[in-house]
Amino acid sequence: MSEVNKFSSIGLLLKDLLKEKSLSMRKLSELTEIDTATISRIINGKRKANPDHIQKFARCLEVPIADLFEAAGYPIEQKNETELTDDFHSSIESIQKILENSNMYDKKFSIESVEQQLANYIQYAQTDEGKETILKGFEEKLQKVGSIGPFINNLKEMFVKFSMKKGTPVQLALMGSALLYFILPVDVIPDYIFPIGYLDDAIALQLILGLVSVKR
Repeated sequence: MSEVNKFSSIGLLLKDLLKEKSLSMRKLSELTEIDTATISRIINGKRKANPDHIQKFARCLEVPIADLFEAAGYPIEQKNETELTDDFHSSIESIQKILENSNMYDKKFSIESVEQQLANYIQYAQTDEGKETILKGFEEKLQKVGSIGPFINNLKEMFVKFSMKKGTPVQLALMGSALLYFILPVDVIPDYIFPIGYLDDAIALQLILGLVSVKR
């Protein structure tokens, strides 16, 4: 398969989106801060769009990022959320394997890195600013994800409890940390790396659910 044919799917999709939104490549370049020549080469199938390109295209063209990743030819094996979070040891191995196979993220995944980020958010969740971030940002982030399942349903239930202050101060702080992990962009695995970008969010949720059930 030639390089042109290999990358042509995302080029065709971008052409359609630009036509639909009456945008030129020059205007898309201004919006995304991606060089016009680079955009032209991607659209004409002469180079592959990288994850950063795709994230910016998705945001500016208001298209699901999953569609762009698929069109760009990123074959990522998808795993069932429940399978990935039932057992932490197998989950870590599964996530690391996906990361290695995706060729999109070269950092080592670990439970410790997720726990450290959660620890930072526990403090923030107890501040007025942190609480406001959760209450205002959860629904917006949920709409961007556009997903259902055990992971999302558990988060929704947690958000309701947090909003209604159903729990001890410690439990609310813990729940707030999981919600902030989901809402804020500073993750161990960046959210834009679809579909693996939310696997660490699922792990973070499982960690907090375990702690909340203990601290009654």
